[in-house]
This record gives sequence, structure tokens and C-alpha cells, in this order.
Amino acid sequence: MENVAIFESPGKGRGLKATKEFWAGDVIFAEPSVAAVVFDSLADRICHSCFRRQEKLQKCGQCKFAHYCDRTCQRAGWAEHKLECSAIKTHGKAPNENIRLGARILWRLDKDGSMMSDTQMVTLEELEDHIADMPEDDLKDFKVDIHNFLDYWPRSSKQHTIDDTFHIFGVINCNGFTVSDQRGLQAVGVGLFPNLCMVNHNCWPNCTVILNHGNQSAVNTMFHSQRRIELRSLGKIEGGDELTVSYVDFLNLTEERQKLLKTQYFFDCTCEHCKDHVKDDLKLGGLEVDGVKPTEEQVKEATDYCFEMMEKMEKARLNGNYHEVVKISKDCLEKTEPVLADTHIYQLRMWSTLSEVQAYLQLFDDAADNSRKMVEGYMKLYHPNNAALGMAAMRSGVTHWQAGEIEVGHGMVCRAYAILMVTHGSMHPITKDLEAMRMQTEMELRMFRQNEYVYHSMREAALKNKPMTMMQEPMNMEEGVKNLFHRRK
Repeated sequence: MENVAIFESPGKGRGLKATKEFWAGDVIFAEPSVAAVVFDSLADRICHSCFRRQEKLQKCGQCKFAHYCDRTCQRAGWAEHKLECSAIKTHGKAPNENIRLGARILWRLDKDGSMMSDTQMVTLEELEDHIADMPEDDLKDFKVDIHNFLDYWPRSSKQHTIDDTFHIFGVINCNGFTVSDQRGLQAVGVGLFPNLCMVNHNCWPNCTVILNHGNQSAVNTMFHSQRRIELRSLGKIEGGDELTVSYVDFLNLTEERQKLLKTQYFFDCTCEHCKDHVKDDLKLGGLEVDGVKPTEEQVKEATDYCFEMMEKMEKARLNGNYHEVVKISKDCLEKTEPVLADTHIYQLRMWSTLSEVQAYLQLFDDAADNSRKMVEGYMKLYHPNNAALGMAAMRSGVTHWQAGEIEVGHGMVCRAYAILMVTHGSMHPITKDLEAMRMQTEMELRMFRQNEYVYHSMREAALKNKPMTMMQEPMNMEEGVKNLFHRRK
């Protein structure tokens, strides 16, 4: 942690600042979790040790709750699971993810004390819990968790005071970090990283955070590397600059971001993008054609209609009625595209969901067109090195490749690769996938430029020999990794 220092940030309290110069893609610091758990809803689909998604997982023979890739992962996770396993057996069932995480943190504190490593800059006792700021309804739910925790906590373990227990759960509530799967595409759990908690928010940050799952594949556990977060620079940072990350998605309007930040993190953001409502006009703007814009009334009418259709579309998606999703979206876009700007956030969300559903249904031409519109809109709104932009470009690149549009597909893949080299680094699994994809599309593009007819003939023959399989089902936007920290449910 020699690259950073704790300081008093004006108007924010304590924060972290750089002690040296950084460039885009530099790892400023890495930090292992104090503890982490898989979400309740994914407990039987995600490995409880390496947090990877696997088709077949082995169940813990004792508690019947924890699942692992294999014996290697089970041995690697035993130190964290040992006391939990006994507690679940005694209790009769596994409690919710917040209680499981709270218990794991307290067991870790009992074992290692307040300073759990040489690189830890702050103790858990020093972190804010914001219990005094909680609304009454949230506090009631919070107390239910505490009550259930006390029922779950073993009598044989060290007994903690109510104040200490409340504090740990308060810290989890506002500082629990969203843990993603190995590809970084889906939120699968929640963990606590004390040093990361010291990094303040900015809606247009100079850093990003990714999860590096480490390596737990070696048979001998001594060769394993820890699951850890990496704080990476998005651009040039001077020594002395405050390090910031965005706690919420910038695609939200200023008012929505402010509300989210106040509700979960109990502060009012005063960054330049909030004070000046930067890009809000683009996010709810009308389409300008030959210098002529629609009236405010027309834009509002189209916006309200788009929002209404999005709710219907989401309901159809949740019911698995994907053809209905396509119909609703197409009908909506037919009315809104002539009125709303290509940066309008409701239209962007419509294009995003529609392109994903169309790709799932193998309607690749339409999916490619809608994904391209989505990426072009994102490019006008997001930071050039925003991970969400990189992921969107990657998805669009794959969709264009599937549609046979190799030139656009290769361009999108290259754009995604450049962004993810900054946000994730060359060793992250998703970047390695992109590198292989970039080489594949580059080879195909050369073939296409040499002889377009031969390229399409070979592609068609290859697809006949190996038909395209159905893609993963489209998921809810909230299931993706959109917010940095996990909101207690």
C-alpha cells in the first residue's frame, strides 16, 4: 500500500490519495477480502470458494449447503467454511447472505484480530456503519437480521457485544462489495475489503475496481493465489490526487444518482458532474434532424411511453416470453426513435435488452443493429475507459460476428479489448477471451478482404458443420455488475 496514503478529503472525510504518478491501466493496489459469501439465490450454482459458475458442483457432505467445483476448491475454502459448516448444521439451515457474511467476518476478527494483514490501512472498527442515519423501516429489517444472527451464532464461539455486532452489520450494509463471477459479467456474491472502503465516490472517477479471482486450480493449495480486488487507474493520475471510484452507474440521471447515493451511502455527491448536471440533457434529449428538434411535449410523451413499454418488456422477459419482448420493443422503438436522441437512457436500455434477446433467439442481423446503436449512445455518455462501455462493445462485437458483419464486429472487439486492457488487465479471463476473439476476427477480416465470396462460403459451411448453440438467457440489468457496492435486501 506504499502507492497510497490516507488523508482528509475536503467535504468527504477520510479518503485515499496517490503518492506517485499513475497511467491508464496501472494497478494502484490489490486487496484480499476479509470475508466473502455467495448470494442466497445462487448458492447451488456458484462455487463457494473460487466464486466461479460451474455446470456441476459438489455439495459439502456435512452442512449440505456449500457447493464447490471439486475437492481442490473445497480444501481451499475450508478455512473460511469450517466454523460456518458446524454452525449451519447446528442451526438446521443456512441463514441469509448478510448473516453468513457477518459471521465470517467476526470469526476472522476472533482469529486474526483487528489488523488482519500488513497491508491493511484501517480497522473494521474505524469504518463508518451509518446506523444512526438509517430510515426507520430499514432499521427494523436490520434488527431482524441481528436477531436471526444471534440465533445462528454458536454458543461455543466468542460472544460479541450487541454494539459490536450492530457495527459489523452496519459496515456490511454500506460497504459490502459486489463480487462478480470469473468473467466479471454477473454479480454472484458480496464481500468486505477494508482498504477499498476508504476510496471515496465520484460520478466521473479516475479509478475502477475489478475482482481478480486468483488461482485455485492447482492441486497443491500452497500454489493458490487469493481472491482480491484491484484498484486500477482509468487515466493519468498525479501524485497527491485523490483516488475515486463510482459507487453507482453514471448512466443514471443526476437526480437518480443522488437519490441512490443518499439512500445507501448517506451522503450528497458534490462532484462537478452532479453540480452541473453534466450530460443530463443528452440522457433525456430529443433527436435533432437538420437542426430541427422535437418539442419538449413530444419528447416527454415519447419518454413516458418508452418507460411504460420498458415495464411491460421486463415483465415479458421475466416470464421467459422473449418473442413478446421483441414485439413490445419494436413497436415502442418505431414510435420513439424518430423523437428521442440516440443518447436517451430509456431508448438505450430498450436497445440493450432487445439486442440481447434477439441474439438469444438467433436474430443476429437485428441484434447487431440494435447493439451498435447502444454502443454508439454509450460512447457519448460514458468515460472512454468505462468497463460497462467495454462490455457493451464486446457483446456488440460478438453479435456482429454472428451476423456475418466481420468488419464492424472486429472493430467493436478491438474497441472492447482496448478498454478492458485498462479496466481489467491482460491476465483477467474476460480479457484473455477478448484477445482470442480479436485474433480470430482479425484473421477472418483478412480473409474477407481478400475474397468476400470465399469468406462467406467458408463461414456458411463451418456453421452447417457446427450449428450455433443457443446463447445464455438474457438477464435482468440488476443481475449484471452495475453498482460497486451491494445493497442489503
